Amino acid sequence: MSDRESGDEQQQPQAQEASDPGESALGGAAEQELATRTLHIQSKRFYLDVKQNRRGRFIKVAEVGAGGKKSRLLLAMSSAAEFRDFLSDFSEHYSRLGEHSPTNSETPPEDGKLKSEIIVKDNRRYYLDLKENQRGRFLRVSEQVSQTIPRGGPRSQIAIPAQGMIEFRDALTELLEEFGTDDQEPQNELPESRSMRVENKMFYFDVGSNRRGVYLRVSEVRNNFRTAITIPERSWGRFRDIISEFVDKASTKPEGE
Repeated sequence: MSDRESGDEQQQPQAQEASDPGESALGGAAEQELATRTLHIQSKRFYLDVKQNRRGRFIKVAEVGAGGKKSRLLLAMSSAAEFRDFLSDFSEHYSRLGEHSPTNSETPPEDGKLKSEIIVKDNRRYYLDLKENQRGRFLRVSEQVSQTIPRGGPRSQIAIPAQGMIEFRDALTELLEEFGTDDQEPQNELPESRSMRVENKMFYFDVGSNRRGVYLRVSEVRNNFRTAITIPERSWGRFRDIISEFVDKASTKPEGE
C-alpha cells in the first residue's frame, strides 16, 4: 500500500477563515499577494502564498482535500524558514524508515508519532508530527494561538503526505530565497500598487523588496489564472526604454497598416 495522508486527519477541526485577535498579527486587512505556488500531492492541493500587510510579510499555506475541505496555516517568514529546515530533517528521518505496511511487526507508538518538533514564534506554536497509521505516513502541522485557543483546544492544521515533504520544502525554499526571512516590512517607502484593464485582462504592477533589492512584479490575470514577471529595480530604465521604442514605432506606422 502506498503512503498517503490519513483519512482520520481529514476529520480533525479545520482552520476557520474568520480572523481572531491572535491571527491579526499576520493576516488581516489590506493584504497584498506577492507570489504563490501550487502543489499537487496525491489527492491534495496545497497553495503557498507570500502576502504582505502593514505589519510585514508572511506565508499562508492552504490545503484543499479531495472532498474540497480547506484548511490553512499562517507563518511569519522566519517561522517558514524554520519549518523549511525541519522539513529536511523529517524527510531524512522518513527515508530511513522501512517500507510502510499495516502488518509491519515494528509497530509505531500508540499515538502513531514517529518524530515530533515544535516551532515557537511570539504567541504561536506550531506542532510538527510525523505520524503513521494503517493508511500510511504523513506530516501533520498544527498551529495554535495561545491568546485565543485554550491549551488542548482545537488547532488549525494541515497534513502533508510523507512522500511530498521534499516537494513542499523545495517550493517553500524558492519563496524564501526570493522574499527573504525578515518578518519586518521594508523601511523604505515603496510606490503604491497600480492596475489597469485591457479588454478581458487585468494587469497589476506591484513594487516590493527582498534581500536582493527592490523589484517590480507585473501580473496578468485572465479567467482567474495569474502569470507574472519580476523586474529588478536596476533594469527598470532599460525595460522602460524598450517599451518606449515599441510605442514610438507603433505611433509612426502609416495609417492603414
